[in-house]
Amino acid sequence: MSCFLGPTTNNKSRENEGSSLAAPYQQQNLAWNDRKQITTWEAVGMNKESPKNIEAKSFKFRELATATNSFRQEFLIGEGGFGRVYKGKMEKTGQVVAVKQLDRNGLQGNREFLVEIFRLSLLHHPNLANLIGYCLDGDQRLLVYEFMPLGSLEDHLLEFCTINNYLIELDVGAGQQPLDWNSRIRIALGAAKGLEYLHEKANPPVIYRDFKSSNILLNGDLDAKLSDFGLAKLGSVGDTQNVSSRVVETYGYCAPEYHKTGQLTVKSDVYSFGVVLLELITGKRVIDTTRPSHEQNLVTWAQPIFREPNRFPELADPLLRGEFPEKSLNQAVAVAAMCLQEEPIVRPLISDVVTTLSFMSTNTGSPSGITDNALNLFQPLSSKTVEDQDVLQCESVPRDVYSLL
Repeated sequence: MSCFLGPTTNNKSRENEGSSLAAPYQQQNLAWNDRKQITTWEAVGMNKESPKNIEAKSFKFRELATATNSFRQEFLIGEGGFGRVYKGKMEKTGQVVAVKQLDRNGLQGNREFLVEIFRLSLLHHPNLANLIGYCLDGDQRLLVYEFMPLGSLEDHLLEFCTINNYLIELDVGAGQQPLDWNSRIRIALGAAKGLEYLHEKANPPVIYRDFKSSNILLNGDLDAKLSDFGLAKLGSVGDTQNVSSRVVETYGYCAPEYHKTGQLTVKSDVYSFGVVLLELITGKRVIDTTRPSHEQNLVTWAQPIFREPNRFPELADPLLRGEFPEKSLNQAVAVAAMCLQEEPIVRPLISDVVTTLSFMSTNTGSPSGITDNALNLFQPLSSKTVEDQDVLQCESVPRDVYSLL
C-alpha cells in the first residue's frame, strides 16, 4: 500500500496485497477472539514494554478524526490491503501527517496491530518512514506517520510513447518532471540503505517481503523512505535458514523461489530490490499490460539484454534523453542483473549493493565510475565455494557483466 503519500499519488489498484504478519512472539500461542477487543500490551505478552516506554505517541480517535476532517474522501491519499491512508493536520501542533486507518474487517487483528506498533517503535533509520503515533480507541486502530509530500517512487515512473519520433509523456502529474539520473541513483541508494538496516542491523532482523516502488516514499528532498511494514517478516538472515509463509508479495516483484515454495530469505528482498532498480533505470513499471506483449513484464523483457552488455544503453529511460554517464548506467544495470539472478545464493548481499551504489552516487558526474575498492564486491569466484561456483556456471548473467563493476 502506498502510505503517507503526497498530492502526486494516484489511487491505482494494487494486486495481491494480502496481509500475513508473523508476530515475533508466536511461541506464546495466545488465544484471542476478534469479538473481544484486545487493547492492552499485556494481552500480547508485552508487559515488559509499556506504551510509556515506546516513543510513538498514543492518540485519541477524536484527535485523528479532527486532523482528517472526519476522514473525508478528499483527504484520502492511499488505499491497500490494510485499509486507507489519509492526509491530516494535527490541531495542537499543526504538523501534517499521514493517518493509516486499518480495516477492522481485514486480516490484521488487534494483536498483530499491537505487535506492529511495538516493532515499528524499535526501528529507527533515516530511510524508514517515521512512526509518529498510534490509536487504540475502542475498536479503532490507526497509525500516524510523517507525511511524504512527493508521494511514492511509483508516482515518478513516467510512461511515454513515441509519435512521429517525438517522445510523448503519459501519466504525468501537474508540474512533474522525469527524475534525472543522479536522483535515481540517490533514491536507489536510500532504499538499499533502508533494507540494509532491516536485514543486518535491526534486532531481530526484518525481511521486508513486499519491497516495491509504491512502498518507497519520497520527502521534499527526494530522500527515500521505506513504508508499510504490515507485510514485513521477522526471521533469520541466513540463506539456509528461511521462513515459510503464504505468498503475499505483489506480482512482478516476487522472487522466483518465494513464488514457487513460499520460502523467504533476505535474498528474496534483494531480488525485489533488483526489480525496483530496473524500474528506476528504465522508467517502466514492472508490469504494464498496455505495452507490447513481449515488454509487458519488465524483468522478462530485460533478461536477454543482461546477457549482452553492449546493449545496456537500450534499457535507459528515453525520458533521460541520454543525459547520464554511460559507465554509471552500465554499473547500475549490472547490479540489477545480479540482484535478479535466479539462484538466491549468487545474489549479492544488500550491504554490498549499498557499498557499490555509494561509490556510484559520488561519481555519477564522471565517466570514470567507481573506485578499485568496489570492483571486487560482486566478483563471485573470489568469495564463493566450489559448490557455489558450479551454480554460477548456469547463471544467465555473463562473466563480463561483473567486470563492469
